[in-house]
Amino acid sequence: MPVTLTLPPGPEADALADALADTLRRLGPDIALRRAALHARDARPVLMALQAPGRGAYLFHGLRPADAGDIAATIRAYLAAADGWITDARPCGQLRLCLKLRIPAG
Repeated sequence: MPVTLTLPPGPEADALADALADTLRRLGPDIALRRAALHARDARPVLMALQAPGRGAYLFHGLRPADAGDIAATIRAYLAAADGWITDARPCGQLRLCLKLRIPAG
């Protein structure tokens, strides 16, 4: 299943993208990282979107390169969850505290 992570342009997001590179390769070829503008009211940098066709979508904020392991754990939880709807976010580590919004599968 193709999963897309989206990070905005800029040096802070570049550092996070670099930290994620090996992690995403280990998760498999269906995990793609793209760069595009992300905006959310009152969000802290760095923002990251997580989405896949037919599954819920998530927007996280306040991310740092040190969160790469928790991002990987969140992707695994996302893939394991029905329709991508994570009901128990404890395995996501720090990322559960960085959730800005989630949108159910439509």
